[in-house]
Amino acid sequence: MFKQLLVCAALGTMLMVNPVNAQQSPPTSEKAKQIEALVNKAAALIESKGKAIFPEFRKKDTEWFSGDTYLFVYDLKSNVLFNAAFPAREGTNTTGQKDANGKLFHHEFIQVAESKGSGWVDYMFPKPGQTQPSQKWAYVKAVKVDGVPALVASGFYPE
Repeated sequence: MFKQLLVCAALGTMLMVNPVNAQQSPPTSEKAKQIEALVNKAAALIESKGKAIFPEFRKKDTEWFSGDTYLFVYDLKSNVLFNAAFPAREGTNTTGQKDANGKLFHHEFIQVAESKGSGWVDYMFPKPGQTQPSQKWAYVKAVKVDGVPALVASGFYPE
């Protein structure tokens, strides 16, 4: 009986430290569905056209880049290959960069792409044109850009 109580106490402690019910994706919404569809469509184009499709993704007021919805592409070494809203980030490496809460979100993008192939990551990031971070959800999908393993993603601000 004591062993069972000990095991239950240990499991309870583990659940408090690493909650099983931690949110792994945004609440179901039309915007989340749109972002997922956008990334899947972009991934197919990247797989077939490589970097040659990036100029199309950069055009404002299109399905690819409208308001605070835009695509970004990293290789799996944290190098920014493309970012429609923040082109100055292209050619930089994001290793070790944290969000306002200390989360290594770029690292999580890569982990999701490598381990699951696709999925959601939440983090704090400023909206285009702002400096204060807001909660953001990004849908990440593994791709190959001209034969190089990479990821494509887009996100949205739920509030």
